[in-house]
Amino acid sequence: MLAIRMQRTGRKGHAMFRMVVQDSRQTPTSGKVVAQLGHYDPHTKAVAIDKEKAATFLSNGAQPSPRVARLLKKEGVKLPEWVVLPGEDRARTTRNPEKLRKNQPKEEVSEAPAEEKAEDIAPVEDAPDAPEAPSAEATDAPAEDAAETVAEEAPAEDADKPAA
Repeated sequence: MLAIRMQRTGRKGHAMFRMVVQDSRQTPTSGKVVAQLGHYDPHTKAVAIDKEKAATFLSNGAQPSPRVARLLKKEGVKLPEWVVLPGEDRARTTRNPEKLRKNQPKEEVSEAPAEEKAEDIAPVEDAPDAPEAPSAEATDAPAEDAAETVAEEAPAEDADKPAA
């Protein structure tokens, strides 16, 4: 059976690929190639494919690798129906969908933030009232306390001075 796959070329750190047709039992690096269809540079995303040759080999049953199938489709080569593109063969499934936030009952989600918001708003309203009422009393009380403190300190200072 024939396979259409990528054969790595290029220097170390700068890979380039040939698109080749070879026996599926051979390794891509073996060098035993039936035909060369084109090349691909992953750094510049440049693709050059002989579309007629590719269509001929595909119609004769050559199986493309997943990467080659994507590149052929991108270049406009008509793929046979039996070619399965990667990512299209399986449906996207979610494990434990009941745990997703969007699948939770909306009542539970809406009650918790409403209570938190009410608690946040209540202390803010009390805060402006609290400083206004004690502020008048507080100004009188510190003045009296300050006068008493000054009176107490003055005799203590006088007591120190006569000794000097």
